Amino acid sequence: MARNFGFLVLILCTTLVCDAALFHPVSDSHRSAALELFTPVDGSFGSLEEAYEALKTFEILGIRKELNIGDSTCPSVADALGSSSSSLKDLFYAMSVNMLLKCEINEDVFAGVASRLKSSVHNANSLLDFYYSIGSLRLIKDQTSEVDVLLADADGVFHSIKALSQSDGRWRYSSSNPSSSTYAAGVALQTLAGVVSLSTSEIDQSLIGTLQNDISKLFDGIEKYDDGAYYFDEKLVDALGNQGPLPATSSIVRGLTDFATATSGRINLPGDKILGLAKFFLAIGIPGNAKDFYNQIDALACLESNRVSIPLILSLPATVLSLTRKDQLKVRVTTVLGSTAPPLSVKLMQAQSSGSKDASIIQSQELKFDPENQVHFLDELPKSVDVGNYYFVFEIVLHDSEHTIYAIGGRTKVPIYVTGVIKVDNAEIVVLDSDLGSIETQKRLDLAGETTFSISANHLQKLRLSFQLTTPLGRPFQPHQAFLKLRHETKVEHIFLLGNSGKQFEIILDFLGLVEKFFYLSGRYNIQLTVGDAVMENSYLRELGSIELDLPEPPEKATHPPQSVDPYLRYGPKAEITHIFRSPEKRPPQELSLAFLALVLLPLLGFVVGLLRLGVNLKNFPTSTVPATFAILFHLGIAAVLSLYVLFWLKLDLFTTLKALGFLGIFLMFVGHRTLSHLASVSAKVKSA
Repeated sequence: MARNFGFLVLILCTTLVCDAALFHPVSDSHRSAALELFTPVDGSFGSLEEAYEALKTFEILGIRKELNIGDSTCPSVADALGSSSSSLKDLFYAMSVNMLLKCEINEDVFAGVASRLKSSVHNANSLLDFYYSIGSLRLIKDQTSEVDVLLADADGVFHSIKALSQSDGRWRYSSSNPSSSTYAAGVALQTLAGVVSLSTSEIDQSLIGTLQNDISKLFDGIEKYDDGAYYFDEKLVDALGNQGPLPATSSIVRGLTDFATATSGRINLPGDKILGLAKFFLAIGIPGNAKDFYNQIDALACLESNRVSIPLILSLPATVLSLTRKDQLKVRVTTVLGSTAPPLSVKLMQAQSSGSKDASIIQSQELKFDPENQVHFLDELPKSVDVGNYYFVFEIVLHDSEHTIYAIGGRTKVPIYVTGVIKVDNAEIVVLDSDLGSIETQKRLDLAGETTFSISANHLQKLRLSFQLTTPLGRPFQPHQAFLKLRHETKVEHIFLLGNSGKQFEIILDFLGLVEKFFYLSGRYNIQLTVGDAVMENSYLRELGSIELDLPEPPEKATHPPQSVDPYLRYGPKAEITHIFRSPEKRPPQELSLAFLALVLLPLLGFVVGLLRLGVNLKNFPTSTVPATFAILFHLGIAAVLSLYVLFWLKLDLFTTLKALGFLGIFLMFVGHRTLSHLASVSAKVKSA
C-alpha cells in the first residue's frame, strides 16, 4: 500500500520532464570557499553583523571549530548590550552572535535590553524597527527563561506590521515610503513569525489566513529559468542596500520557513516551486563575496529543514562513462546540504541519443541501491549503448507515505557522455598519377602505432589519404575534428578538412590546382593528421611523415609566401628602442651674455643715481600711526609686484601672474590712494599756514 501511495504521489507531483540540467548539493568545495571568504583581521571581523554571518555559515557547513573569534568578539557583544546608545541593529546582531558564541552575559543585562526592546516595539514606525526589536526579543527568549519578553498586545503589533503589506505580496519599509520591495516581504514574514512566537495568546486565525493569501500572491509573481530554477527578482535598492535575485530570494526563503515553523507548517505551496528555489541557490555555484555566500548557505539551511516542503536533489558523481573501463552509472539523491534522503527508489525511465529520433535504448529500469555509499547504480550499460552523447531521464519514487513533505519534482533529464576507443582501419596514403589515376606510390599507415614515411610527388600528381573510423559496436563514427596539415620547411602551413562517406574518410590533394596556394614552393612538406572528439578516448594529433614536392617555378606576378613568424615571439622580449635626442642649439659666448646682463641692469643703476642726485629722503613719510601704516603697506605692495615679476621670470605662467597681479593692483590702489590723500592734505595745511 505504501509503495502504491508513493507512485500516486509521483504522478500528482508532475509528469513533465525538467530541462537538461544537473545540480549538486553543498560539498567540500563550499567549505574551502568559506575559509577563504570569511577571514578575520587580527582575530575579529569589522562588525558584529559580519561576525554573525561568518559564524552562522561555518555552523551550517559543520566547520564551526575552524573559526575561533570568541575571545575577540565577546567583549564587543557585551559592550553593545550594555550600552544605552546601541542601535536596534547593533542589539540584534549582538544577540545573534551571543546565541552562537555563548558569551557570559549577566541576566540583568538581558532584562534591561528586553525592557528597551519592548518599548521600541510599541514606538516603531518602520518595518526594520519591528524586525530588529522583535528578532532580538526572540533571541533573548531562546537564550534565557528568566526574562519576560512576551508581547501583551501581539494582535496590535501584527496589525501594525501587516499594514505595510501590498496587494501583490510585497511590502513597504514604512508608511511614508510608497515603494514596495520583495526583500522587505521576507523581512516582514520573519518579523510576523516572531510576533506569533512572542504572543501571550493565540493570534487571530483570520490574520494568519490573510497572511497566507499574501504569500500565495507573492509566489504568483515568482520568476523561472529554463533549467527549472525559481527565484524572486528585486528591482528596488532597499534600505539595506540589497538588490538582485540572490538577496531577495534568500530573504523570502528565510521568512517563509520561519513563518511556517511559527504557525506549525500551515502553508500550502507547490513542491516544484520549493524545489526550484533550491535549484536556484545550487546553480549559483560558489558566490564570490562573503555576503552572497552567507545568503546562499543560510537559505539552503532553511530549505534543509522546514515544515513546508524539503527539496531532494538528484545528482550524478560522473556524467562521463567509459565503455573501455566499463564504468557504472551512479546516481545520488540527497538534501540540499548533502544529508541522507528518506527511503526511495530511482528509476531510469529512458535513455536516448542526443539529436536522435530513435526509440529509447532503456525503458523504465530501476537502479540498485548501495547503502554503504548511499548511491543508486546500474550494473552495466545496455549492450546497445555506443559512444556518443545521450540524455538519461530519471525519476524518484518515495517508499513511505509519511515522507510526502519531500519535494522530488518530476522526471529529471541529464546529459550523459559515453566514451570509448575508436577503431581506425584501412589507413593509407597514395600518390596518384593525375591523368590516368594509377597508383605511383602507396603506403599503409598504422595510426594506432608509430608511422613514418617519406614520399615524393610533382605538380602533375595527386595525394590521397584515406582511413575508416568505427565505434566499439562497429558503427560509422564522425569526429568533431578531422583535418590534414602540410607544413613546408619554411614553416608555411596549409590545412585541409577531411570529408567522409559513412565509415570512410578521404581527402585528395590535386597539386596542379594547388600550386598557387602553395606559393610554388618546392621542397619538403611535413604531413600531420588530427582526429579528435569529446567521446573519442584515442584522439590524436600525429606526424605521419613527409612528402617531397617538385613544383614549377613561380611566374613574375605570383604571390609571395607570407613571412614566417613564430607565434610565441609575441610574448618574448621586444626590440630595444634607441631614441636620438635633438642636439642642443649653439649658444653665444659667456662674455656676450654677461655684457647683455650689464646693459639690462644699467637703467636700474641710473635710476638709483638719479634718486640720489635729486636728494630723495624720508622727510615727508607720515608720522601718525594710521597714515604710516598705509604708507608701509604701499611700499610693501610695490615690493610684492617686483617679486611677482621675478617669480614670473623663474617659474610662474602668464595666467597665474596676471591673476596675482590683479589682486595686488587693487590692494595698491587702495593703500596708495590713502597715502597720497594724506600727503596732499598735509601739503595743503603747510601752504595755508
